[in-house]
Amino acid sequence: MAMHPRERPVYDRRRFLRNSLYVSLGTVAAPGLLSACSSTGSSTSAANTVLPLARPDDPVTLPVHDDIPAIADGMDPETGILKVFNYSDYLAPGLLKAFGEEYGVEVEVTTFNSMDEAVAKLRTGQARFDVFFPTPDILAKVVVGKLLQPINLSYLPNLSNAWPSLQDPFYDRGPLYTVPYNVYTTGIGYRADQVSDIPANGYDLLWDERYAGKIHILDDGREAIGMSLVRSGVTDVNTEDPELIRAAGTELSKLVSAVRVKVDINGYTEVPENRATVHQCWSGDMIGAQYYLPKGDTADVLGYWYPTGEPGVVGSDTIAVVAGAEHPVLAHHFLNYLLDEKNALRNFGWVGYQPALQKFTPSYLSGQGYVPANLESTVVTLDDYRSGLQLLQLSPTGRTLWDDTWATFKSG
Repeated sequence: MAMHPRERPVYDRRRFLRNSLYVSLGTVAAPGLLSACSSTGSSTSAANTVLPLARPDDPVTLPVHDDIPAIADGMDPETGILKVFNYSDYLAPGLLKAFGEEYGVEVEVTTFNSMDEAVAKLRTGQARFDVFFPTPDILAKVVVGKLLQPINLSYLPNLSNAWPSLQDPFYDRGPLYTVPYNVYTTGIGYRADQVSDIPANGYDLLWDERYAGKIHILDDGREAIGMSLVRSGVTDVNTEDPELIRAAGTELSKLVSAVRVKVDINGYTEVPENRATVHQCWSGDMIGAQYYLPKGDTADVLGYWYPTGEPGVVGSDTIAVVAGAEHPVLAHHFLNYLLDEKNALRNFGWVGYQPALQKFTPSYLSGQGYVPANLESTVVTLDDYRSGLQLLQLSPTGRTLWDDTWATFKSG
């Protein structure tokens, strides 16, 4: 699976500076956050029937297990401690506190470093959670493994605030198990004070020898190879065609000698600190990059390119209720709370990644002071998502092909 933007450490300086923005802006508007268990297929027997891989043009309705029903309508939320399982620093602490105060409960967050680690921990059953934040590519895996319970939409009126495409998403028709959380694009972050012209194909910046030694790509085989595919005009970023994958890998390999490319996931610090001139990165990282600028620099030295008029890579994640949750009704209220526009804006001010809500347009987030006008391209639009290319689950054979191609590039 592709790496999630949160699968890396977050530096203290970022946390401090981001909190400063959160205090000055966010709190003002806020009220008082492949097998039987493989995402290649699933069934109520969890063993025999295989689901197709979810694709925008081939949506999937996930199975419902008779022994894991949704909660009934009209129930009161439980008391006690709501247990949340999420990436580190992916929910605003102040928002969690506000939810706890409103419902008279505590919210306890347990973190994981990768989606693989999270699924493994859920499978053991050694720790009990109420709420989990899965990515779309692992949904079939966790549903087949009986790790999630169906949601009851009667508790989720704020789902209407979300993008229409994500109120009934292709990866979870209904929806039966999830509501949307955040969205992001993968583009090119750069120093606008040093890059004077953007080529028609912005990905070519990564091959531009003028910036040799200060060009970086993401340390993620799906993202890097996917970018190389899109640069060459291939829009199926989940292709398992060996010729296309190897050709994309060959183009990546040219970066080694041509520009002495570096491979990492630290664009949010390296671009503002002028250690990278051009960096493949996620949109939310360039929003966060403004908090790493040296004293005296302003956000206008930063730029973010994402294709306009043509599809680029987009990503998203979701929120779900864990099977066997001790507080399932409270968990539904929590999901609905995060879909509230004011709460979502407050959360965005701390997290830096954009909730998939209709109100959060580039002009709105810029006008609210969260996104500099010159970085409005970091804000994902509904059209970006609709036309976007999503890195989704591959078959075991396809995953091996991608992994081998990436390993060949990194060894060179």
